[in-house]
Amino acid sequence: MLKKTTFTFVMLASALGVVAAEAAWKPERPIEFVVTSGAGGGTDNIARTIQAAIQKNKLTDANIIVTNKGGGSGAEGFVYSAMAKGDPYKFTFGTNNEYLLPYVAKLGFKSTDLVPVAAMALDEFLIWVHKDSPYKDAKSFIEAAKANPESIKFGGSQSKDTDQTLVSIISEATGAKFTYIPFKSGGEAAVQLAGAHIDANVNNPNENIGQFKAGMVRPLCVFSPKRMAKGPKVSGDMAWSDIPTCKEAGIPVETYQMPRTQWLPAGVPEDAVKWYIDLLAKVRQTEEWKQYIERTSQTEVFMSPSELAKFAKDEEAKTVAVFKREGWLAQ
Repeated sequence: MLKKTTFTFVMLASALGVVAAEAAWKPERPIEFVVTSGAGGGTDNIARTIQAAIQKNKLTDANIIVTNKGGGSGAEGFVYSAMAKGDPYKFTFGTNNEYLLPYVAKLGFKSTDLVPVAAMALDEFLIWVHKDSPYKDAKSFIEAAKANPESIKFGGSQSKDTDQTLVSIISEATGAKFTYIPFKSGGEAAVQLAGAHIDANVNNPNENIGQFKAGMVRPLCVFSPKRMAKGPKVSGDMAWSDIPTCKEAGIPVETYQMPRTQWLPAGVPEDAVKWYIDLLAKVRQTEEWKQYIERTSQTEVFMSPSELAKFAKDEEAKTVAVFKREGWLAQ
């Protein structure tokens, strides 16, 4: 009897050991960073920063490739990953577009087709104009738009997405009417503004920083409850902290922020999610990441899967009201 009991215990322990070994997921082939925007935009920049930090600091032995799939306001990338159900090698970078896009278009994915992993930063949004723009402050900009409805061309990343939603919020709050022109990414919108092909955009600091440093564009205000953090001069004699908040500049919109989010296809092992969370936690300790946060003037956060899920639910409730007002909800 003792021998049988001992044998049973040994077999059970061996089986549990096999399960534990299988549960400790780690990549055995290249990881694909799926970017739901075009090259040069904020989503592309954060993905490539994380890729560089991982590889330079040897945080994993797995190779990492970046694939841009920004078509359909990012839907192309989400559909691509959603179709790879259970595949932990499709690590997807997005924003709030993952859970908001399905409200405005009939797409080949639902928000539940992907599982949240983390959000690592919050983007601030500013109104930017060309350096030669006649609008020197937010007040004159809004007054001009009210005097000549739809004459001011506001460019942004994607349609019925974060940028256009903010433009709608500005319009509703001020009574000004704009013409919105969508581009594939914030990077493209930045180029269009620098070339004076549009009158304004609402890019985050990261997407317009090159043109700002070069003196090609000028910020009017930031949609934040307080001015951005003090730091060195960025363009001429102007630092980020010199930019007034939009509320103090006369626009009654106190805050508007967008999370930089990461996702995996539904059905992946829980240990794969944990592996990526641990990897991102290591990335946050690198100099590359710290320099990225300083350079882009984003607000650093680290939302867990449950925290991101709650954030998404709260934001959906607020944003869907804008979609209803604009008539954007998919029928």
